[in-house]
Amino acid sequence: MKRLTAGFVPLAAALLAFVFGAIMILALGANPVDGLAAMIDGAFGTSDRVAATAVRATPLLLVGAGITIAFRASVINIGGEGQIIAGALLSTAVALWIPGTPKILLIPIVILAGLIGGGIWGAIPGVLKAYASVNEILSTIMLNIVAIQLMNYLLRGPMIDPVEVGTSRIPQTQRLTDNAAFPTLIEGSRLHLGVPIAVIAAIIVYIILFRTPLGFRLRAVGHNPDAARAAGISVERNIVSALGLSGALSGLAGVILVFGSESLRLVTDGGSAGFTGSAGFNGIVAALFGGLHPLWTIPSSFLFGSLLTGATELQRELQIPNALAIALNGLIVLFVVSSDKVRTFLNERLDRSLKGDS
Repeated sequence: MKRLTAGFVPLAAALLAFVFGAIMILALGANPVDGLAAMIDGAFGTSDRVAATAVRATPLLLVGAGITIAFRASVINIGGEGQIIAGALLSTAVALWIPGTPKILLIPIVILAGLIGGGIWGAIPGVLKAYASVNEILSTIMLNIVAIQLMNYLLRGPMIDPVEVGTSRIPQTQRLTDNAAFPTLIEGSRLHLGVPIAVIAAIIVYIILFRTPLGFRLRAVGHNPDAARAAGISVERNIVSALGLSGALSGLAGVILVFGSESLRLVTDGGSAGFTGSAGFNGIVAALFGGLHPLWTIPSSFLFGSLLTGATELQRELQIPNALAIALNGLIVLFVVSSDKVRTFLNERLDRSLKGDS
């Protein structure tokens, strides 16, 4: 019953958020039923749109899976945007440095570089939290800004496309060689290798958290740091590990955004959203909706991916601002987070009922 409650309550909260979204569509003078049909068609209407939804969900899944690691150690990672950028920068720099490397070697190398870049960017607030008691929410948010400015500097200077020097100076790298592109899984579609990589990564996170000594230590620190320390577990080391692993998965999302893109280059508009598509924040929403469990984050990420891709068709069909999808995301976050209190209340009632029966 508790498992049913854990799944039903967030779902009911999301449905309630969609009801409020329907009211917003009505307020804009459109038909909510037509809006729902447009969103479903935009996300799943054709095989190309399904592929686009899967690609859009991929960075959300990786960030969300990383968030679940941090949560199990009772730390909060709001730095997905910066960690995505860090992974993208390091992997792109490596690809530009060794452009002639065969694809079978280059793809694993850039993936490793992205994991390292994001992992370092995540471990920094981990060290500050563990050894200097710096609030990780503040440090991860501030490092987002640092990463954005670092990207702006590099893409306007050392890493800028030589063609842009002396002309329009668009902040972007030169196009990477074709052997750096992620292979497509279905010819003629956007579905690429990054999608199964993200799903496998989420499964690995589940195995690490619930089937390995490392996962046991992370969860022990999250449940009770004093008891973990008394048992000989290093609380500080595991906090750093949790945020480092969380950042590494976000860094992998950065790799996929660059090497799975049609432009096959790192480009920015001066902010993070122009490159990340706000995946660092939307991934948190996906993790919350998935109950902060790595396996449930898989369908949750695809749901939010479909919401983001479907919003484009909603805007086109009903002439509704794209910001409605952002507002709907916010409503889902509000209701899902609030539903945790409801779930706790129902579980307590269930416990009392079971004790009364016994």
